[in-house]
Amino acid sequence: MSCGGFTCSKNSLIALNIMYIVVGFVLISVAAYGQTSNLVASISIIGGIVACGIFLLLVAMLGLLGAVRHNQVLLFFYMVLLFLIFLIQFSIACACLAMSEEQQKRITKAGWRNANDKLKTRVQEYFECCSYDHESRNETNSSVQMSHPPCKNIKACCDGRGLDCCVSNLANVTDCNCNPCESYLQDAVDSALSGSGGIGLFFSFTEIIGVAITYQYRQLLRNGLA
Repeated sequence: MSCGGFTCSKNSLIALNIMYIVVGFVLISVAAYGQTSNLVASISIIGGIVACGIFLLLVAMLGLLGAVRHNQVLLFFYMVLLFLIFLIQFSIACACLAMSEEQQKRITKAGWRNANDKLKTRVQEYFECCSYDHESRNETNSSVQMSHPPCKNIKACCDGRGLDCCVSNLANVTDCNCNPCESYLQDAVDSALSGSGGIGLFFSFTEIIGVAITYQYRQLLRNGLA
């Protein structure tokens, strides 16, 4: 039987929706990891990829139900919703990939500005860095937005060294050997955007295939070829 036949179209649609369920979990996992791995910068646009993954899971279940029951109404709504998900996911993925270095820098700077000292300490220990950038290196007063916690617990900065930043909670840190955290945070944001955007863009094209197969399947049902 050719793949234009009823049985082949039905099986293809069922297989495709099972794949969409897997893809939904992949989108959610990758985007969620991207959100958490950059630590201080919450990137709302990546949240859109998570939302697409959740909706894709729900729509895939609708498609499975419509394919198994040969339900024209369910398949129609499935086809429309899947196309809408494609448009949204494609747009968000392109936005993630198109974000410039300057925009990423603004995101990380805003994230650091809004983070509390506990989170900043976690960032410094995770990346083994001290302060956000060189300009804010002496800002240890927590009331200052671009300030940073003491660096004395950062092993890369203070291992076996008697530097000022290693022996006092409120010391001058101009002689600290640690790199600032800015570049590490920007790399994390870039990785999150590239990973989420790339995977989202790749799988968005499979949704067009789903719309085409569903349309063909509905035509076969309408012509009584089931």
